[in-house]
This record gives sequence, structure tokens and C-alpha cells, in this order.
Amino acid sequence: MPGQVHKHQRIAEVLAAEIRAGVHERGSRLPGEHALTKRFGVSRTTLRQALHALGEEGLIATHAGIGSIVTFDGTPLDNRLGWTHALAGQATTLTTEVLRLDTVTDPALAGSLGLGEDVFLALDRVRRLDGGPGVSLERSRVPAVGPLAEVAHTGLREGSLNKTLLAHGRIAHSSEGKVTVRGLGAQDAGLLHRTPGEAFLHLSQVYRAADGSVVEQITSLLDPAHFELHVRSGPGGHP
Repeated sequence: MPGQVHKHQRIAEVLAAEIRAGVHERGSRLPGEHALTKRFGVSRTTLRQALHALGEEGLIATHAGIGSIVTFDGTPLDNRLGWTHALAGQATTLTTEVLRLDTVTDPALAGSLGLGEDVFLALDRVRRLDGGPGVSLERSRVPAVGPLAEVAHTGLREGSLNKTLLAHGRIAHSSEGKVTVRGLGAQDAGLLHRTPGEAFLHLSQVYRAADGSVVEQITSLLDPAHFELHVRSGPGGHP
């Protein structure tokens, strides 16, 4: 039984990551039970436990004779920040400007993460509303191991870092981070088309796989007018 519980939770994590990344869009139907049991190599009972868990998270709704329909209506920012994109309830167009996609050597970051290798895939992006000032500046660093070392040359899958990580089996299982409020420095203000010293949320977060390995480290500057922090407690009552 413990193995079965672990298995259905793992399936739920994979499908939840895909849903939040936009692989399965809102209103679409998940593949049928036969296809999913074949994909994950599990019984229908285990799969149904996983689907029930997704339903409890508000990601899908399962209907007899129809299947599981994706109900997640968030606007993911691709990097799984754990933040809700509020946009103040306005109808806006979010555009992404990629500032950098290459490999970098960062011994200091590798040391802080306890890594033996110091080469990272670096992705820097600014996101803007209606082509105006930036609402976020995100700097992602992914250990450049295996096929990920070639992503700077081959490009991101469908332009998404999250989908690229999923394609290579790099799924975030846990994260830890720190949020502060800081004034924008001159360089960051220039990239965001903002005023130096303007107060922005500063989020530094590390995502790890189930085996504890680092999936991604990301540092983000977020406009507090458009982002809010949501905290969810686990079974033990701790966030």
C-alpha cells in the first residue's frame, strides 16, 4: 500500500505540472483512463486516486461518461513561481521579452546550492502588459546537465522553460524561497522601463526534484500591483 500511495501521488504531480504549464488547457479533456494507465504503467485504481487528488486541488473535474476536464483557470507565468497572476482583474495582454538564453558559469551559485558543477542554462525574461512597462523580471538558472546543456542551442520547447524541463523529466517536487521588498536598481529599472528606486517584490526560490536534486533556481522582481502571494497549508498544517 505505501508504494501504491507514492505512485498515485507521483502521477498527480506530473499531471498537475503539465496542467499548470498549459500542456492541458482549460476546458480540454485529459487522455482517457486506458491511455493514462498505459502511459504510467499503473492500475485503474491507482490512476483514479491520482485523478481524485487533482480534483481536490481544483485542477480537473471528472464526469461519468465524459472523462476528466481541465478546470484550472490560472495564468501560469511558466516558471512555477507559486504566485497568482492577478492583473488587478483587468483584460490585458501579457507579452514576454527574452533577454538571454545561453549557458553561464556561476561558481557562487553552484556553491550556494551545493552543486559540484557550476555551469547553468540561463534564461532572463521581462514580461509586460500591453507592451508597456514590465511587471516582472525573471532570471532562471537550470543546472546544465545531460540534454539540458544543449537547450541554449536547440531552443526551448514551444518557447517555454517549464515545458522544456517537463520534456526532460525534470519535475519540481518541492521549493523554498524568500520574499523581500526592494527598490529597483538602475539596470533593472532600465530593463523594466521603470523608475530607479521603485519598490518591487524580490523573490528568490529554489525548486528541487523528488530526489532532492536542483531543478531550477529563479530570482524574480515582481510588480506588487499585479502579484499576490497565496499560501497553502499541507496535511500537517504547515505551509
